[in-house]
Amino acid sequence: MAYDDLRSLLRALEREGDLKRIKAEVDPYLEVGEIVDRVQKSGGPALLFEKVRGSSMPLAMNVFGTDRRLLKALGLKSYGDISDRIGGLLKPELPHGFVGVREAFGKLGAMAHVPPKKVKSDNAPVQEVVLRGDDVDLDALPALFTWPDDGGSFFNLGLTHTKDPETGVRNLGLYRLQRHDRRTIGMHWQIHKDSRNHYQVAARRGERLPVAIAFGCPPAVTYAATAPLPGDIDEYLFAGFIAGKRIEMVDCKTVPLQVPANAEVVLEGWLEPGEMLPEGPFGDHTGFYTPQEPFPALRIDCVTMRRRPLLQSIVVGRPPTEDGPLGRATERFFLPLLKVIVPDIVDYHLPEAGGFHNCAIVSIDKKYPKHAQKVMHAVWGAHMMSLTKLIVVVDSDCDVHDLHEVAWRALGNTDYSRDLTVVEGPVDHLDHASYQQFWGGKAGIDATRKWPEEGYTRDGGWPEMVLSDPETAAKVTSRWKEYGL
Repeated sequence: MAYDDLRSLLRALEREGDLKRIKAEVDPYLEVGEIVDRVQKSGGPALLFEKVRGSSMPLAMNVFGTDRRLLKALGLKSYGDISDRIGGLLKPELPHGFVGVREAFGKLGAMAHVPPKKVKSDNAPVQEVVLRGDDVDLDALPALFTWPDDGGSFFNLGLTHTKDPETGVRNLGLYRLQRHDRRTIGMHWQIHKDSRNHYQVAARRGERLPVAIAFGCPPAVTYAATAPLPGDIDEYLFAGFIAGKRIEMVDCKTVPLQVPANAEVVLEGWLEPGEMLPEGPFGDHTGFYTPQEPFPALRIDCVTMRRRPLLQSIVVGRPPTEDGPLGRATERFFLPLLKVIVPDIVDYHLPEAGGFHNCAIVSIDKKYPKHAQKVMHAVWGAHMMSLTKLIVVVDSDCDVHDLHEVAWRALGNTDYSRDLTVVEGPVDHLDHASYQQFWGGKAGIDATRKWPEEGYTRDGGWPEMVLSDPETAAKVTSRWKEYGL
C-alpha cells in the first residue's frame, strides 16, 4: 500500500540509500533550485535540506524524481497496476454464474474502503500546532526563488482545497503559489481550472471563498491533486483508490473545508471577491517564463502544522523535471478512461518534452478511410485532452513509446497536402507560442498506412514494410553467442 505520510516515505528512502540529507546551509534564492535541477536531471536521490536560510523547516525535494520512487510512494510495482484496476472497474459486462457474482462483489468491496474518513482534531498530526492572526508568518516557510527572472518566491507543491459554492463539490488542485508577504499568497488559478470556476461563482454571488492549502501530504493525495479528473470526481476518492485505503481527513480550524490529517502544514484563509495582485513572472514547466498577470490574492488567517514540520516542494522548469514521473503515471492511469471516451485507441503516449499536454501519439487499429482524422477530433473533445496541440496517429503495430519508431512513421508515411489536419481550439493558459492567449492552432498528422479509398492510387497500393525473414532471425538469435559479438 501507499505510504500514510511524507515522513514515513522519506525514512524508507533513506534506509534504501535513495535520500541524501544536505546538512550545509543553503539559500532558497536560486541555490536550492540549481542543486535540485542538477540532481534531478542526473537521476539522483531525493534530497532533504536540513538548513534552509531564513526558515527552521527542513525542505524535502526531488521526492518523486524517479519512476521507482513515485511507484514506491504509491505502493505500486508498475503504473499498469492502477490502469489494470481501473480497466477492471470499467468493464460493463454482467456477472455470469457464481464466479462472476463473486468477481462483481469483489469490485464493490474494492471501492467500499476508499472514500475519505474524518478524524478528530486530537488525532490529526497536522493540527498539533495552531497559529492565528498576527502569529501567522509565511516567511517562516521555505519558499523558492528558482530562476533569475522569477517575480518572487513560490511554493510549488501546495495542494489547494476549495469547493463549489452552489453544489458543495470540493476540488483538490496543484497550483503554484507566490508568497506576496507574510500573510498573503497569490493563487495561480488558470482559466481552465476548477478552483478558478469556484472563485468566479463565489464572486458572482458576492461571497468570499474558503481556501485551504496543504503541504507535505500523503503521496497518493499529492499525486491525485495533479490528476486531470473531471470536476465531479472527488480527488480524495481517487487517492484512496490508488492507496488502497481511506485517506484520513480533519476539519480545518477556520474554514469549512477538510484537509489530510497527516499533512505537514496547512494554510487557511478566505478569498475576498476582487482581491487581485500581480503574480509572476515564473519559470514554468514549458521551459519558458510565463508573464506577470493579475491573480486572486489569499489572506492567510490560520496556519496549522506538526510540532516539527517539514515542507515538500519541486523545481519547475525545462524538462526533464520531477513532473516527468507524475506525468507518466497520469498517462498510464488514464488510458482505460480515455479508451472509454475514444474506444478506437489501442495505446497512447504523451512525451515529456511536450509538457505532456502539448503532444499525443495515438495508435489505432485502422478500420476505415479517414479513421485517423476521426480519432484526432475525438481526442480534442476528451476533457483536458482538448488542450493537445499536436496529435500523431499511427497504426497499432507501432510502439507509441518508441519516439524513433514514431518519427520514422510520421516522417515517412505522410503526404502533408492530404495527411495534415490543421484546426483552431483551446490551448493551455501557459502556452507561449499561440499568437493570442487561451486559443490557437493545432495539428493532426495521419501517419497510418493509406488506403485506395483515401485517394492513394499508386500502382501496387501501399508498399510492404521491410522486415527480417522470421526463420533467419530466429536462427541468428539462437546462434548469437557463437558469433562472438
